[in-house]
Amino acid sequence: MKAGSINVWNIAPLFKGLGYASMVIVFFCNTYYIMVLAWGFYYFIKSFNSPLPWSTCDNPWNTENCIEIFRHGECLNGTIVNSTFGNLTCEELANGRSPIIEFWENKVLNISDGLDQPGAMNWELTLCLLAVWVMVYFCVWKGVKSTGKIVYFTATFPYVVLIILLVRGVTLPGAYDGIMYYVKPNWSKLGEAQVWIDAGTQIFFSYAIGLGALTALGSYNRFNNDCYKDAFVLAFINSGTSFFSGFVVFSILGFMASEQGVDISKVAESGPGLAFIAYPKAVSLMPVAPVWAALFFIMLLLLGLDSQFVGVEGFVTGILDLFPGKYYMRYQREIAVAICCLLCFIIDLSMVTQGGMYVFQLFDYYSASGMTLLWQAFWECVVVAWVYGADRFMDDIARMIGYRPFPWMKWCWSFITPCVCMGIFLFHLLNYKPLTYNNVYVYPWWGEVIGWCLALSSMLCIPVSLVYKLAGAKGTFRERWESLTKPVWGGHHLEYMAPDTDIKSLASLSPGTEENKVIIFESVM
Repeated sequence: MKAGSINVWNIAPLFKGLGYASMVIVFFCNTYYIMVLAWGFYYFIKSFNSPLPWSTCDNPWNTENCIEIFRHGECLNGTIVNSTFGNLTCEELANGRSPIIEFWENKVLNISDGLDQPGAMNWELTLCLLAVWVMVYFCVWKGVKSTGKIVYFTATFPYVVLIILLVRGVTLPGAYDGIMYYVKPNWSKLGEAQVWIDAGTQIFFSYAIGLGALTALGSYNRFNNDCYKDAFVLAFINSGTSFFSGFVVFSILGFMASEQGVDISKVAESGPGLAFIAYPKAVSLMPVAPVWAALFFIMLLLLGLDSQFVGVEGFVTGILDLFPGKYYMRYQREIAVAICCLLCFIIDLSMVTQGGMYVFQLFDYYSASGMTLLWQAFWECVVVAWVYGADRFMDDIARMIGYRPFPWMKWCWSFITPCVCMGIFLFHLLNYKPLTYNNVYVYPWWGEVIGWCLALSSMLCIPVSLVYKLAGAKGTFRERWESLTKPVWGGHHLEYMAPDTDIKSLASLSPGTEENKVIIFESVM
């Protein structure tokens, strides 16, 4: 059965709410994640200016506290000499602001004082957002065949840029200290619950687990495609790329720390702070800065487009699966993609206002990461391993690829993964902290309510769907349970097929016939 993220849960119709939950999550992710691409595209355009607009303090958006050169180490002598601003005391230096921070907050975001002050829209950022959505649409509208050809470039070219940036980075002063800071672990951090929470949620987000995107893409594979091997290849390439990128980033951060005379921990940022504050600042200190800035932001844009392609494809595939073949119409896919992109773009307009960063953080913190992904992954493991059956699922994979996966996989689905997911989920709840911006601005209570509504909109899909289906079925509870947990294909309940069943003898059967009692998975789980 070729199916997207909703219909794939016909293996246990009672838990089809998992499919709807994944659709809600991926829709929210598509909505807010593209803002990173819009910001990156904006920086890419500005990279063609010399000097870089975020490297000087003589721009209209700069304030009187803007300082181009920081030398905190020289505060031991009581003063710092700056050829532009003259003598500055350490007290004056403490109140100084970097031009990159002022460019980010005063020019790009033009940020207001809070969520309750949306302000005006940034028309330049709005045009960048529109341009990125247009690129996404024309790359996705024809399906995976056209997208696959584009990805050959967007997925490989960033590696060329990474290698170029690494060669440049390791030749800079301070690069060695930065790399050693990266590879030398701080074991004491393992005792902090927040580290485990951040690591777990990042892995789930990075691998697109729980979003339904892998299911949608896998549905286009051949039946005998070795999805087991693909899972290992995906994990190796994903984590390997992240590890390799760390050398690129920290070699540059080491140079930045050396230039500013501070410890590298003072310049290491995460999230948007790394991409749009720390790294642009480091690039501005290099010779021929516009070239390195353009390379970095085109790499960021291409990597982000890959992720956006997957998210939009996963959402559209799931939506189209809800419509039976008899409702097919010409240009159905193109219209569905257009509606998806347009709806997301309209919501994104709230994020290009002066209060847009506060809206972006609400989506990022609540809607498609952290608790929502952990909750989703926990239930997916439970349904596959305990409702459908781990052994049965192993048999399905064996029929596809010709051999049984290592037994360790079954134990992961049944015990290890759900326990880890629920453990981190509970850690997250027990260590929950109200959302803040820059650890200064505290969101109002109604902002927190909006955030929790975003999170619960996907998390409640599972229990609500379960209760609704049980209440609507007839018979005793046991009869309802057995009926609603039996796999369905083409409107008919499916019987379990023995592992040695001849697939070729069933290939000519069509969905919905009484003879066809087999469910065939062609999705990467």
